[in-house]
Amino acid sequence: MRNTLTTQLSTGTNSAIGTGLLPATVALPAAGVAVQALASWFGRRRSERATVAVVAVVFGTAALALAVLGLNLLVTGRDTIDVRLGTWFASPGHAWHWRLVADRLSVPFALSAATLIGLIGALSSRYLHREPGFFRFYLLLTLFGAGVELVVLAGSLAVAFVGWELVGLSSALLIAFFHDRRGPVRHGLRAFLTYRACDVGLLAGTALLAGAAGSVDLVNPSAPTSGWAGRLGAADWAQLPVPGSAASATIVALLLLLAVIGKSALVPASGWLPRAMEGPTPSSAIFYGAISVHLGPYLLLRSHGLLDAAPAARVVVVLLGLATALHATVVGRVQSDIKNALAYASMTQVGLIVAEIGLGLDLVAIAHILGHAAVRSAQILRSPSLLHDRHHLEQAMGRTLPHTGRHLERLVPGRWQLPLYRYALGHGYLDVWLRRLGAPLARLLRVFDRAQRRAADRIGGARSGTTPEVTRLSLTGGTPSVGLSTVHRAVRETTTARSTGALETASRGPAARSPVSGSAPIREQAGQSAPADDIASGGR
Repeated sequence: MRNTLTTQLSTGTNSAIGTGLLPATVALPAAGVAVQALASWFGRRRSERATVAVVAVVFGTAALALAVLGLNLLVTGRDTIDVRLGTWFASPGHAWHWRLVADRLSVPFALSAATLIGLIGALSSRYLHREPGFFRFYLLLTLFGAGVELVVLAGSLAVAFVGWELVGLSSALLIAFFHDRRGPVRHGLRAFLTYRACDVGLLAGTALLAGAAGSVDLVNPSAPTSGWAGRLGAADWAQLPVPGSAASATIVALLLLLAVIGKSALVPASGWLPRAMEGPTPSSAIFYGAISVHLGPYLLLRSHGLLDAAPAARVVVVLLGLATALHATVVGRVQSDIKNALAYASMTQVGLIVAEIGLGLDLVAIAHILGHAAVRSAQILRSPSLLHDRHHLEQAMGRTLPHTGRHLERLVPGRWQLPLYRYALGHGYLDVWLRRLGAPLARLLRVFDRAQRRAADRIGGARSGTTPEVTRLSLTGGTPSVGLSTVHRAVRETTTARSTGALETASRGPAARSPVSGSAPIREQAGQSAPADDIASGGR
C-alpha cells in the first residue's frame, strides 16, 4: 500500500510539474515580446546589454523547462502532456480550445528551437552592436520564438495557425530589416506575399477538417503504424484527426501541403528563400537554416495518419520533395554568393526531409531535421568570415584551394551539362512561369483595386467636399498630404499671383507697398527669396 501511495503521489507531482511548465514555455517568449514592446512604445531608454539579457533569460528558461518536460515524459512513461487553457470560441457543433501538447515529437523540436534562438540572440549582440535597428531586431527575434513555440506545442490546428502567422510576419519583417535599401524591402514583401498566398491552404484545410472530422484537435493514434515507419519506430505521437472519407482526407492533406510549400520554400514557390538572405545573418541562420523552413515538415509529421488515409497526397509529397531537392542541387551549383549557396543547400535538405516523410520514414526525418538545423545554422553564422579565412589559407599555402563537388559533374552526361547550366542560371525559370500563370489573377485583382479606390475616392470626396486629386489622407499622421500634380499647380498659381501683385503694387506707387500687418513682409520676403523649384521640392 505504501508503494502504491508513493507511486500515486509521484505521478501526481509529475503531472503537476508538466501542467505548469508546458504553458510557461509559450508564456515566457510572449512576456519577452510584451516587455520589449512596452519599453519601445513608451520610449524608455535601455541598454543593449539589458535587451540581450532579457532574450537570453527568456529562451534559456524556456529551454530548461522543456528539458524538464522531456525528462518527465521519460520518467513517467507518459505519451503526452495535455494542457487546456480554455475555450477560444465556440459555435453550435464546434469548439476551438487553447490547447498545448507535449510529446515525443514536440519536445525535441521546441527544445532545439529555444536553444538555437537563445544562442543566436547572444551572438547577435556583437554582430548588430550599435546598429540603429538593434532593439527592433531583438523584438522581432522574440516574436519569432514565441510563434515557433506556439506552432510546435499547439494541441490544435487552429492554435498552430496563430503561431504560423506570427512566424511569417516576423520573418518578413526581418528580411526587410535594412529598410533604407530598396532590395530588402522588395524581398521581404515577396516573402510576405508568398506566405499569404500559401497560408490560404492552412486556413482552408483547418476549416474543412473541422467540418469533415468534427474537430481540429490533435488525437492519439488508434493503431500502431505499419510498414517502414513501423520497423523504424511507430509514429505514436499526437496527430491530426482523419476525416471519414478518403476524398475529404486527400483534399485536406493537399491544402496543408500548400501551406508547407510556402513555409518551407518547396518547388514552385522556392524563389523567396535565396532573396531572404538580405536580412541580417543571425536571422537568416534561425529562419532559413534551422527553424522556419522545418515547420513545414513538422506539420507533415503531425499529419501522418491523414497521409495514410490519402495515398495520392503522400505520392505528391514525395514527388515535391524530390523535385525540390533536385532543383536546389542544380541551381545551387552556379551560385557565386556564399549565403545564396547555403540557402539552396538548405532547400536541398528540406526537400529530402519532405520526401522521407512522404515515404513514411518519420523517425529518420526527425533525426535529419535536428541535425540539419544545428549544422546549417552554424554554417550561416560562420559565412561572413569564411571567405576571409579562405583567402588567408590560400595565401599561406601559396595556391588556390581545390574545388569540391566534381562528382556531380562526372555523373551528368556532357550533352546535358550546358542545358542544366542554363537552367541553373535562370533559377529554373520558376519566376517566369509563376509570373505568367499569375498574370490573369493579378489583372483581376487590379480591377478590384481600381474599383475599390474609385468607390473610396467618391465616398471621401462626398464627405469632405473636395476632390481626391487635391487632398489625400496621409497614413502616417492623419493629415492631408498634397499630391505632386497639385504641388506643381499651386506653384504655378502662386507664381502668377505674385507677378500680378508685383505689377499692381508698382503701378500704385511706394505707398501701396506698406504691409498691412507685421507678418506680411516676412511671408512676402520668404516667398521672393525661395525659387519655385525649392517650393516644389519641399512639397514633394
